[in-house]
Amino acid sequence: MINTPALKQLMYEVNSISMQAGQIILEYYNGDYDVNIKADKSPVTSADLAANDYIEQQLQALTPEIPRISEESTEQPYEIRQHWDTLWLIDPLDGTRQFIKNKPDFTVNIALIHQHKPILGSIYLPVEKTLYYACDHAGAHKETDQHSSQAIQVCAKTPPQLRICAHQRGHSKTMQYFLDAIQHYQLISRGSSIKSCLVAEGSADIYPRIGPTWEWDTAAAQCILEQAGGCITDLTLNKLAYNKACLLNPSFIAHADQHRDWRQYFPAQQQSD
Repeated sequence: MINTPALKQLMYEVNSISMQAGQIILEYYNGDYDVNIKADKSPVTSADLAANDYIEQQLQALTPEIPRISEESTEQPYEIRQHWDTLWLIDPLDGTRQFIKNKPDFTVNIALIHQHKPILGSIYLPVEKTLYYACDHAGAHKETDQHSSQAIQVCAKTPPQLRICAHQRGHSKTMQYFLDAIQHYQLISRGSSIKSCLVAEGSADIYPRIGPTWEWDTAAAQCILEQAGGCITDLTLNKLAYNKACLLNPSFIAHADQHRDWRQYFPAQQQSD
């Protein structure tokens, strides 16, 4: 286990990598780039690949002893990965569809995993020039182009009108069930891991994500949200784990109020799937 001072220093190094990867992505934004469709039907662009190459090279130089899993790299079989106690999880461009649509809701996500738990997270929003980051025992922080680093905290007391971050591509039946059960709410529409960051900084109260995501989509955000006083759990309130045999996440909720039993707002069938 990396001690806290060393982990904090590593976090600052990773923040620099995240921001520089964001600058590489911006070189393609509003410009020409190739788009291809991967086996899972999701798009990948030249920007994804260029940012991934940079991040992988920098992490290899920074921590050559720590293996890496990236959305844009060949996945190692679990027979090898199961022996990894510590590893990096990378999403070089989270929100590729938003990037292609020329919308600003995309991020660079880098997380350090130790014993299936995220212990360091860095999320950079290139267009907004905003950085969210955290590591174990050091709290969560936000840094913008206009403001230096500031500690962030969830809004622990749920307001009468729940502020819900919603996926931008419409609502599933389970999500509609949740909204109907809540009754009084305000919807906040953002993309990528920004939604979890809004919960971490107290600008939103919950982000329900119904449907599968990948571990690299959530790892950095989970560290940031946990250090800000919140949590990311499945619909039965178990924390998400990392470097599993299957790298897919179940449906999850990123939430600030850990004393509320959120299970009551989801159909029992969805919780058992």
